[in-house]
Amino acid sequence: MRLVTFLNSQQKEEVGLVHSTQSTSVIIPIIQAIQSLGLQNELSTFPWFTGTLGMLTVIREQNSCLPFLQRISEACLENRIPLSIQLPVSQTQLLSPIPRPVSMRDGYAFRQHVEAARRNRGVPMIPEFDHFPVFYFTNHLAITGPGTVEVQKLACEKLDFELEVAVVIGRLGKNIPASQADSYIFGYMVMNDWSARTLQMEEMKLNLGPAKGKDFATSLGPYLITRDELQKQAIPGPYGERHDLKMKAFINGKQLSDGNLKDMSWTFAQIIERASYGVTLYPGEVIGSGTVGTGCLLELNGSKLTDNLWLQPGDEVVMEVDVLGRLVNQIAVGKEESH
Repeated sequence: MRLVTFLNSQQKEEVGLVHSTQSTSVIIPIIQAIQSLGLQNELSTFPWFTGTLGMLTVIREQNSCLPFLQRISEACLENRIPLSIQLPVSQTQLLSPIPRPVSMRDGYAFRQHVEAARRNRGVPMIPEFDHFPVFYFTNHLAITGPGTVEVQKLACEKLDFELEVAVVIGRLGKNIPASQADSYIFGYMVMNDWSARTLQMEEMKLNLGPAKGKDFATSLGPYLITRDELQKQAIPGPYGERHDLKMKAFINGKQLSDGNLKDMSWTFAQIIERASYGVTLYPGEVIGSGTVGTGCLLELNGSKLTDNLWLQPGDEVVMEVDVLGRLVNQIAVGKEESH
């Protein structure tokens, strides 16, 4: 399934199911579809159903919720969903599929990116990269979806994108072995880990990890694709699945990045194993893959593939990942005032 969170006509968040034909893609608002199919009485037997539905509830209650979404999907195929409630994707304001994740981790899983970044700084590849998958926590309350991303003046100095894929944890677990970790994944999203390189480089000298260089925005979306939708692209392995998904990034229509999710040196399963060691993971937590090779300007500039190119206000950044969709953002300067 392709799931979205969008703003309805009352400017309130709603969860929708995306239905596509050869000619168009539409959003089916879940609550209205439930009402049109007469399913509300069945749903009312579940304590989690309060008449509204958010993405975190869909994830947490997936065992009882997803069968209803499957019935809505089947009704779409049978043309039993009224046209009056269907919303064209292109005319609907999409938010991040999960506007407020429970937490937000970001990995460092692509060797090509790490090697290139270190080579460009004149330092050798760090051997610890092969010892365990590493991640950091970023701001789970500074999440955007498609559309405008406002960036403060200081963060605009050497502003960068990072082309990634993120997974959403679907069920509670602790000390999860990599051999079982894929079953804890609810779904996948395109992710842009915006990076203010000048701020990041200043603070990294203190050896405490990125903070203001990263915490202002992470963009996710446009869709949350459930794991079952990626079976054809899955490459099973002893340490979890990889996926054959091409990844591309464009600035103002020009392609700059070209990679593939299957090139992860550490699988999501291995990252989940590491993240859950001694720690309980909860439904709705998000984990990023880290930057794919060629997936940011820091790497491209250092490799002389671009010439000191950085993002500017007004630029359009597009990220495309097979099956997962196309995440489009525009950069704007945020106002320097308190609220």
